[in-house]
Amino acid sequence: MAKKLDPKRLRARARLIARREAAAVEALADQMDEGVGRVVECLLACKGHILVTGSGTSHATALRMAHLLACCGRPALYLSATDCLHGGSGAVTAKDVIYIISKGGRSAEINQFAAIARDRGARIVAQTEKPDSPLALMSDVVYHVRTVGDVDPYDMIATGSSLVNGAAADVVCVLLLEATGYSKREFGKTHPGGAVGRALAEKQDKS
Repeated sequence: MAKKLDPKRLRARARLIARREAAAVEALADQMDEGVGRVVECLLACKGHILVTGSGTSHATALRMAHLLACCGRPALYLSATDCLHGGSGAVTAKDVIYIISKGGRSAEINQFAAIARDRGARIVAQTEKPDSPLALMSDVVYHVRTVGDVDPYDMIATGSSLVNGAAADVVCVLLLEATGYSKREFGKTHPGGAVGRALAEKQDKS
């Protein structure tokens, strides 16, 4: 049975939760070191596709990152690690980079897929909180991302930590966008639909 709701308490709790999550994202800035540069260099050197994967809540973060990478002009797709254990890993080539988001770096299906991809010659980038995890140890590049503060209920439900990992992925996407000089005009060619596409088309017509 749910407790009787107190509007004032709900408002106070909502504000506290939002502030804690904002602080966790803010703390990400102090974690940025040479590691993020190595991630960007690896992705810039990719001659094939950047294949992004993750399990659980990291699955949603990986889907989002793959889409944003494509929006930033990089050939990227989401790949299900579980499906890859049932034949899908045949899509991986030696030209690809496998970008894996995994908080603990110990998910069995993720690590099994990473081993297969490595054997096929792909490079592995691990975005993880555990740089000494099995996943990190088999990866070419490790992007160490930690979530600071009490932002996940029971320290298990990845509410705040998924936000932090999404922000860390955003950093990579924007750095790639800036490094390649991918223009608004080029973006417009791949995004002709919706309100964004219409706005870009109108700006181009006026220019």
